[in-house]
Amino acid sequence: MIYPNKNPQLFHGKQPQETDVLIIGGGIIGVCTAYYLAKKGVKVTLCEKGRVAGEQSSRNWGWIRQQGRDEPEIPLSIESRRLWAELCAQTGEDLGYQTTGVYYLAEKQSDLEGFENFVDLARQYELGTCMISRDKVYEAIQGKAGRWIGAMHTASDGRIEPGQATLGIAKAAERLGAVICENNAVRTLVKSGGEVVGAVTEQGEITAGQIVLAGGAWSSLFASNAGIKLPQLSVELTVAATQAVPDVFPAIASDNTFALRRRQDGGYTIALKNNQTHHIGPDSFKFLRQWLPNMVENMKGTHIKPWAPNHYPDQWTQKRRWNGEEISPFEKMRVLNSKPNQRELVALADAFTDRFPQLKGTKLKNAWGGMIDAMPDFMPVIDKAPQQEKLHIVTGFSGHGFGIGPSVGRLMADVLTGQPSGHDLSSFAFGRF
Repeated sequence: MIYPNKNPQLFHGKQPQETDVLIIGGGIIGVCTAYYLAKKGVKVTLCEKGRVAGEQSSRNWGWIRQQGRDEPEIPLSIESRRLWAELCAQTGEDLGYQTTGVYYLAEKQSDLEGFENFVDLARQYELGTCMISRDKVYEAIQGKAGRWIGAMHTASDGRIEPGQATLGIAKAAERLGAVICENNAVRTLVKSGGEVVGAVTEQGEITAGQIVLAGGAWSSLFASNAGIKLPQLSVELTVAATQAVPDVFPAIASDNTFALRRRQDGGYTIALKNNQTHHIGPDSFKFLRQWLPNMVENMKGTHIKPWAPNHYPDQWTQKRRWNGEEISPFEKMRVLNSKPNQRELVALADAFTDRFPQLKGTKLKNAWGGMIDAMPDFMPVIDKAPQQEKLHIVTGFSGHGFGIGPSVGRLMADVLTGQPSGHDLSSFAFGRF
């Protein structure tokens, strides 16, 4: 379920003159933050330039995993797994969440050795992650015999329908009193005495006690206009959904090149791993120094294109400076609805039937592109902006944000109301770069 610009507007909140917290961005992070703030009785306003869940929060793989996380993210993923189950009951919405387990499938001995390193780490956090044999793999997955030699498995992980879940939480937040305004881009920040005190949106000025920037792939452009250097870049991925097929595997899994998730509609969401496109723009050079240490190791499989389509965040001719009276870049592209790579779609279809020969002839029902916001160390920023106590930056989740969205929203609600976050956030500090 993808929510492009042409979809009907679902949220028609009237922007107030003032609010306790203003959230910029209607993805999973912004929506969960709004939900948990509204539960506390905080006056919260969320402004989305296009559609809630319009971009990556409806386009991701729909994995809810603890397995394979970098250690600083493990506590967040543990809490989120619990919160996803609670949200299903609390919101009264069908979020599409199920605990199904996740499998990382090994194709060679070195894969198994790498997995064992995480199993040792997972044991410290009592994740229940374990190694399973070739025979156990094929008991669970009716896949091509002999392709996989074993796997790493975490039974408590799960799957979800991303756009459906984000919209469901947003509806629940609105019922709790959150004001959600679609088609209302935040243009600029308003300062008084050097301190952020509000913002200018399409609907006019709004005074805010605190502001959360959760703009995904657009965060760096917004921050730059505010004089903040945020070394975030983006990569574009292709994902597809198959037609309904027999259930050969109910959980989520990936091997070295391919990933899949069973969907509520009876098909599978499928994608190629480590296969993405980066459109070079001014920020690619501006933040090259921060990215160089990890680029060689972590940018494998990245295709480089010398320019981006018109109105993309880091497109060469993109407007970089504007004020509150001008039309902003966010109004010129309400929803970044990137196109899928056709060659990758062919490779995806081939990979699917290679692994499941009994499903040969399966057609792709839908395909889409998504833009992932990434930081140089592939972990997010969850911190106050430099010298700005009232501006919080929550972005750069590097493809990991959907699964941990609830815990990030919960902790931000606590931080914004002066309570302890419950997590060590030092690894997500803005100043680490």
